[in-house]
Amino acid sequence: MLTLYHGPTSVCSQKVRVALAELGLSYESRLLDLQKGDQYAPDYLRLNPAAVVPTLVDDGLVVVESSLILDHLDRERGGGRLSPMGREPEVTAAHWLLRTLDIHAAVNTLSFSTAMRANILASRTADEIAQMMARMPDPVARMKRRTLLEEGLAAVFVEQALRQLRRTFADMQLALGQRRWMMGETFSKVDVALVAYVDRIERLGFAGLWLEEFPAIARWLAAMQARPSYAAGIAAFADPVGREKMRQGGSAHWPELARQWEGLR
Repeated sequence: MLTLYHGPTSVCSQKVRVALAELGLSYESRLLDLQKGDQYAPDYLRLNPAAVVPTLVDDGLVVVESSLILDHLDRERGGGRLSPMGREPEVTAAHWLLRTLDIHAAVNTLSFSTAMRANILASRTADEIAQMMARMPDPVARMKRRTLLEEGLAAVFVEQALRQLRRTFADMQLALGQRRWMMGETFSKVDVALVAYVDRIERLGFAGLWLEEFPAIARWLAAMQARPSYAAGIAAFADPVGREKMRQGGSAHWPELARQWEGLR
């Protein structure tokens, strides 16, 4: 039996739900309200001391970290159907799954320095924000979040994020330039691992990061969004009002973000 603890709009949760849909796996859903702090409940912290989502419980085995969960599901429940075969493809796929740690950090930076920053500052008092920060168990993550809320796009983490995304998009463009999917003509776990992050950037109103310079990403994203797994793992959990609010909140910052992006060329 599979039990998934996840958040509706969490990009890492989306990644795992897309994988479950691609593999045709059913699961018991345990949705957490991250805004209310469900991830800090003692019972959940026993499963995931980092207080993040998702967490998968597979017949008593607790698996954390979304890329590890994706790989585990494919190997243990999917017969490896999403895993490319051969020495070089296997290493390349493993490297992409490892890279999603940095990609996630970059997307997190763009989210919390723009749309989410505006929403938090508008909806919470200074004391409530301080209490929210105090509950984060990782002091470095806590410092980063505080800096992003205080400084927005002026924070040093933003340049770091944009440099990371520029390398990511350049490598994706190279991989997709003559191929349908990231690992070739066959859909793989690399495509699953990346879609939620690129989709989040688009939903923030930042598709301009790739439209001109890395056009293959737009084609790939459209193909990913047309798959039934996207509908089941991402679209089905989207709040149309919240989605539009995120796009408007992010788009307001696009001129400044575009200026910084151009400065890295």
